[in-house]
Amino acid sequence: MLILKNGNIMTMAGPAFVGDVAINDGKIVETGKGLSYPDVEIRDVTGMVVMPGIVDAHCHIGMWEDGMGFEGADGNEATEPTTPQLRAIDAINPFDRCFEEACAGGVTTCVTGPGSANVIGGQFAAIKTFGSSVEDMTLRFPVAMKGAFGENPKRVYSGKNKSPITRMATAAIMRQALIAAREYNDKLEKGKLDPDKMPERDIGREMLSCVIRRELPLKLHAHRADDILTAIRICREFNVRYTLDHCTEGYMITDQLLEALKEDCEGVIIGPLLSERSKIELKNLTFKAAKVLEDAGIDYAMMTDHPVIPEQYLPLCAAIAVREGASEEGALRSITINPARITGIADRVGSIEAGKDADIAVFSGHPFDFRSRCVLTVVNGRIAHEEK
Repeated sequence: MLILKNGNIMTMAGPAFVGDVAINDGKIVETGKGLSYPDVEIRDVTGMVVMPGIVDAHCHIGMWEDGMGFEGADGNEATEPTTPQLRAIDAINPFDRCFEEACAGGVTTCVTGPGSANVIGGQFAAIKTFGSSVEDMTLRFPVAMKGAFGENPKRVYSGKNKSPITRMATAAIMRQALIAAREYNDKLEKGKLDPDKMPERDIGREMLSCVIRRELPLKLHAHRADDILTAIRICREFNVRYTLDHCTEGYMITDQLLEALKEDCEGVIIGPLLSERSKIELKNLTFKAAKVLEDAGIDYAMMTDHPVIPEQYLPLCAAIAVREGASEEGALRSITINPARITGIADRVGSIEAGKDADIAVFSGHPFDFRSRCVLTVVNGRIAHEEK
């Protein structure tokens, strides 16, 4: 058993307080003041900030390995525009040094998966940043099905002289894939009643059937406002759950986002913000987006899109959003409980509460002070990083 003693505890589930966090068997057992148990290891964190392990709602860690070039690039199977059968866990390299750097930055959970070359790219996984294998690190899989609108599919397939080369074609391919999945799901239902009618197994359509049955959300890459609205339109047509990822121009259409959030949109994930405007659809990229969304009453999560922004700089992105007008509380939520809730893993991570995974980051000062360092990171109750 481990107790973190006398820290400034930001639970993200209630008011901050000075006190203790007790950890046992990989779980948070209790929070409070003056906690005492027999045979316990004590870490004195007086004057330090104790917060939930940071959660990145959208990245590609382990899929594009650090410094490896083509050999380590396993995130885009840019040969067919729909590849729902692809699984992140079959490509993640758990020995990529970026996991160690993520831990050293207080990031304990990453939602990672395929890139946005394809209209449907494959299955995302929620993984911890510390462990001996992908199986050891996996929190939940699959956690979402990746889809993409806008520039990326156009650029990739126009170079191959293959559809899609327009936004019309991207939308049509998405619709056709969902129609095929719905038809496949109908055959599965008939096959349950009559085995002779069971369709030949198709693992891609099988996974998209999970989307049709609302068991798995779409994770939709969309930067431009019109692409965001196309994503919403298609999801309404098929009555599927989804998140809006990147959502770069979402701050320009807050009324439409609010309406979508009342329906089947499970959240808005913004970023990467600390990057150049490397393509036309990023021309309206701004850190002020967080404040605009917050002022409109929209809870958002912040993402790195690692390796676009290295994982350890997610707190810095949130800090800059505060500098540009977002509230400190809102920005803290955007890298802890909000991404956990939006990606469907808040039962395990995102806040310091009894019963949740013991994923905790301890900073020498406020995490938004660029001089602060993460001095201790705990993942599943295990010390994943410690500064001596």
